Amino acid sequence: MAAEREVAKTAGMVPDEQKHEPRSKGITTARKKKPKELAVITECCTGCAGSPACVEYCPVEDCMFWVPDEDHYPFGRIQVDPILCIGCKKCVSKGPDGCFLDGCPWDAIVMVDIAEVEKAVGAMTY
Repeated sequence: MAAEREVAKTAGMVPDEQKHEPRSKGITTARKKKPKELAVITECCTGCAGSPACVEYCPVEDCMFWVPDEDHYPFGRIQVDPILCIGCKKCVSKGPDGCFLDGCPWDAIVMVDIAEVEKAVGAMTY
């Protein structure tokens, strides 16, 4: 278990070479528990022309990152590494009762129950 945590400190599910700038900056320690929900980027993501607001709000190093659209360069979108996401909701634009927060201006990020994410990516311990 400790070895898994050590790996999580330095690597997420997505290899570093696939993570382009801009990338989120912040904490580099492994998450202490599995979150109940994870941020998932929808097809509505425009990448905010290379200056995404959501990335600036994310408090975890390399959790959110730019992925170029190979068919439509220089366009791209943001992606979330599910192993690094702590479920803090700082990147989303909607808060309780539909109130708007500071995150994604396009409402392209949804919080998804961890069980649904694990169906797609496999079981996550931390």
